[in-house]
Amino acid sequence: MPDLSKILAAKAPLTLTSVARGAQPLVLADLARAARGRVVFVAPDEAAMQAVVDSAAFFAPELEVLAFPAWDCLPYDRASPALSVSARRLSALYRLQARPAGPQLLVTTINAVLQRVQNPFRIRENVRLLKPGMSIGRETLIGLLQRQGYSRTDTVADAGEYAVRGSLFDIYPSGLEAGLRLDFFGDELETLRLFDPNTQRSTGVKDEHLLLPASEALLDEDSIKRFRGRYREQFGANATGDPLYQAVSDGRRLAGMEHWLPLFEDRMATLFDHLGAGDLTLIDSAALGAADERLGDIADYYAARSDTSGKAAGSYRPLEPAALYLDRTEFDAALAQRPIHKTDLFAQPESPTVVDFGFASSRDFTPERARGNNVYEAAAKYLTGQAKRGKKTLIAAYSQGSRARIAAILGEAARPEPVMAETWQEALGLAAKGAPVAMVLPLEAGFANAELELVTEQDILGDRLVRRKKRRKGADAFLAELAALTPGDLVVHMEHGIGRYIGLQSIPVGDSPHDCVALEYAGGDKLYVPVENIDVLSRYGSDAEFVALDRLGGEGWQKRKSRLKERIREIAHELLRTAALRALRQAPVLQVEPSSFDQFVEKFPWQETEDQEAAIEDVLNDLAEGKPMDRLVCGDVGFGKTEVALRAAFVAAMAGQQVAVIAPTTLLARQHFTGFTERFAGFPLKVGRLSRLVGEKEAKATKAGLADGTTDIVIGTHALLSKSLQFKRLGLVIVDEEQRFGVNHKETLKQLRHNVHVLTLTATPIPRTLQMAMSGLRELSTIQTAPVDRLAVRTYVMEWDDMVMREALLREHHRGGQSFIVVPRIADMAEVEDWLHKTVPEIRFISAHGQMTASEVEERMSAFYERKYEVLLSTTIVESGLDIPSANTIIIHRADRFGLAQLYQLRGRVGRSKLRAYAYLTTPTDTQLSEVAEKRLKVLGDLDSLGAGFQLASHDLDIRGAGNLLGDEQSGHIREVGFELYQSMLEDAILAAKAGDMGIAKERHALSPQITVDAPIMIPEDYVPDLAVRMALYRRLNDAEDTGEVESLSAEMIDRFGPLPQPTANLIKLIQIKRQAIEANIAKIDVGAKGTLVSFHNDQFPDPAGLFAYAERLAGTIKLRPDSKIVVVRAWGSPEARLNGLFQLTKGLSAIARKAR
Repeated sequence: MPDLSKILAAKAPLTLTSVARGAQPLVLADLARAARGRVVFVAPDEAAMQAVVDSAAFFAPELEVLAFPAWDCLPYDRASPALSVSARRLSALYRLQARPAGPQLLVTTINAVLQRVQNPFRIRENVRLLKPGMSIGRETLIGLLQRQGYSRTDTVADAGEYAVRGSLFDIYPSGLEAGLRLDFFGDELETLRLFDPNTQRSTGVKDEHLLLPASEALLDEDSIKRFRGRYREQFGANATGDPLYQAVSDGRRLAGMEHWLPLFEDRMATLFDHLGAGDLTLIDSAALGAADERLGDIADYYAARSDTSGKAAGSYRPLEPAALYLDRTEFDAALAQRPIHKTDLFAQPESPTVVDFGFASSRDFTPERARGNNVYEAAAKYLTGQAKRGKKTLIAAYSQGSRARIAAILGEAARPEPVMAETWQEALGLAAKGAPVAMVLPLEAGFANAELELVTEQDILGDRLVRRKKRRKGADAFLAELAALTPGDLVVHMEHGIGRYIGLQSIPVGDSPHDCVALEYAGGDKLYVPVENIDVLSRYGSDAEFVALDRLGGEGWQKRKSRLKERIREIAHELLRTAALRALRQAPVLQVEPSSFDQFVEKFPWQETEDQEAAIEDVLNDLAEGKPMDRLVCGDVGFGKTEVALRAAFVAAMAGQQVAVIAPTTLLARQHFTGFTERFAGFPLKVGRLSRLVGEKEAKATKAGLADGTTDIVIGTHALLSKSLQFKRLGLVIVDEEQRFGVNHKETLKQLRHNVHVLTLTATPIPRTLQMAMSGLRELSTIQTAPVDRLAVRTYVMEWDDMVMREALLREHHRGGQSFIVVPRIADMAEVEDWLHKTVPEIRFISAHGQMTASEVEERMSAFYERKYEVLLSTTIVESGLDIPSANTIIIHRADRFGLAQLYQLRGRVGRSKLRAYAYLTTPTDTQLSEVAEKRLKVLGDLDSLGAGFQLASHDLDIRGAGNLLGDEQSGHIREVGFELYQSMLEDAILAAKAGDMGIAKERHALSPQITVDAPIMIPEDYVPDLAVRMALYRRLNDAEDTGEVESLSAEMIDRFGPLPQPTANLIKLIQIKRQAIEANIAKIDVGAKGTLVSFHNDQFPDPAGLFAYAERLAGTIKLRPDSKIVVVRAWGSPEARLNGLFQLTKGLSAIARKAR
């Protein structure tokens, strides 16, 4: 390392040469430790910035690292920067206002430096200190949050949102990793608590918090006044009709308004204005080149926006580039003002202005990988050789797991085995003793100098993608919103059949309001279901278009239900039979051979998710058990099911068994073939393929190879199931996307199941509860965690804008990628085709939709897959199963017409590689969306990356037909009774069949006691304003399994919404009464003015003798009637007394019933 004091004392710019990309964090960390002020580093792009931010603190643990990213939208875009990006920017600017307490490193990008920011005074002026005991009016606080750019929602889930509920304020502030909950008493702030946005539960107390703005465009009175004046000045008086002008005048935010930031601000500053005089600034030489490119881009976008030909007047009035961005002369002047040192990857001749750091890139093992040599041996020999020469050799791995694996494999290839170190100092100390040292450090590229050699996982194994530790966004809030019914949905009532949900209505019982769910049946009859009985309702599912409503009191429903019960019972027995048969058969025992398996595993370029690891372990254990495996792996598209199959195939093939992989379409078979051949390269295994698209010669050779045992793995379509095909020793069959095979093929597969191992993969999820019931019948593994956050898909929700859409398609085209455009109906395709011809003539597109024949769709998809076209225009058929890594932009036309799950599925089609993917959810211009559509799109815009795909899809199973555990007739059955009820009937049947049909498993959900009592029972609207959340809470209260769950739910409600109002406390009490009533087999309780009448289900009580004894003990209060009903002769005066009396009564009766069981 050269003398750093020369750099720290330099008055003129120096060039720091031989600073390899991987060594940047180390050099910057050392400089930041030595410098008097802070160190600032300008990286060429976002990825380089993030790399330094992630690893600098490893080299200097006491270092404070600030990141100042650029906006993640284009210049002159219609979209605003993401809230999280604005939050990081503002929090960094605020931290720059104070002197750093210890060493501080600010990392930014050239794009961020070239853009003007607010001046230091504005940054300091717009923060607000919140601490308990201060007094601030409710309206004042709401006004402050609105001005600062926070957006109001019902439930806070993302940075920059706030919610108000009575005396509670929830805020997700900039620069804080959790939410902040403010509890007021009147106008006085009582407590400040942190809460977890996923669970909405408080996690701790905070003494004070400095509230930063959420957006850079502040809407206080002065700013609005400034904006209006300048907008008129700049664009003339007729510009006052523009949507932007009107929105700002009303104090509303509009997407993309940040691009007019200079009109809101008194004066703009640059990032350099925020830095101290003694701060040391360095810039990457690549960033200087990127600056020219960026300035060119800004000019191009400005020209495209200014060209108003053929556009409506006032559609977009861009500001001059100089208002928001620095121009070349200004940038050069800023660089000349202070000594800004340049860092360069390469060496340069020594001179007074050059400081050589002597870091070269480390050894790259690409040639060995390309030749198919054993990379580990090469790496191990190289590292031990360097260590013998007296160099310190270090290995940087991405995670604990991969570090352990790499160390073990390298140790096998050459001694000594690498030792583990946790910190940089420890690693250097251990390396000095002569053994390689492995540590967890997220560097992409290694570096070397005269003393040390650091090799990264990526150097050895090629591109890796690592999971950034991100907070998981709450799937729950998202799912509650999904599960909540919207008026007009079809629901199924257990006793009355299919009806239509109208809404929540408050019905008076006696003098008290009681919330009920209103349903409408055939002939306009209405049925009101009290909220505490909401468990008798289930959603019908989404293909509700041609379903007739049932008549109230008609017989059709009961008949259908009992017919189905029979058929379901048969299905359950069939399952048990297959399982029993399998238990008696033998299959070859396939063991893992560790050294070759570890090498195979290391070729997997991602880090396995926990679910994926569990699924792999399950499969490998099954193979080693000696019984035929029959395992189903469920996981959303792109969640890594194929890797599970690859590993199983590897173990089986290396154990000398043949493997057949069967896919439903030639396209998928082809995709698998490419994947398998790549991964099995370098191992002594031969992979063949059979399908329509394979030439006769190759097919013949493959068939011969299967018969004489020279082909180890064959991949194909259902052609593999033909009788004429002979295998020498078939040991494992892998079936992909099972739900897409026809009945006959399924039968053939079923016969295979008895004596070979079968692994089935499906993207159609299987609900949790059903899984529990299935255990022991078909082994299930589910993969629910989304894989490595490849870069989260950047989602824009916006009106259709010709320029932005053209730009999106061309940007993808220029980086060599492909795009999807998805329309909701075939009728919309012509319009979009015309648009593509006119607006984006330079791009070739192909269209596909469901009315074409299967083979035609497949040919078109194949052509797109082979990259003969840049854009695929289609209806929702892209939803299923296709994985095209080069497609990274999706435009969804009329997104308001799609369901949430469909949009989520579609968006999952892009973002499969290392490039940033973009999804544009567009809505028609100048149309008001319905509230539901708007909310849906907002949710999707917020949820950048989510493993909820699985649970989400289980809500929407009905879109794609339910998980095909049980053969083909299922979907017909589901249509008869709706999805949720079918599922619970199936569970009951399986449990009953397992219990041996000895009448042990009673019908569960059958009993939902009706309790009529004069007491207010509801969650009032002013307590929980959001209807979706209110319905979700009713649902969760009904689903609670025991008193503990009810208690924890009420605790959660107190925490989220404040103290329980009386009607809600009554509701919770009533739920507990209902639970006891179910135990006591009570069907109905009527509380009248003079007494109470209790009726039992089927007029039976579990222990009649106990009931007589109970009645005698309370003689005078309780009477037994001859028709087996109980009369309680006591008038309770108040609602509380009534509920308490009922609680005690049901408690007594349920205790007797429990004893009898």
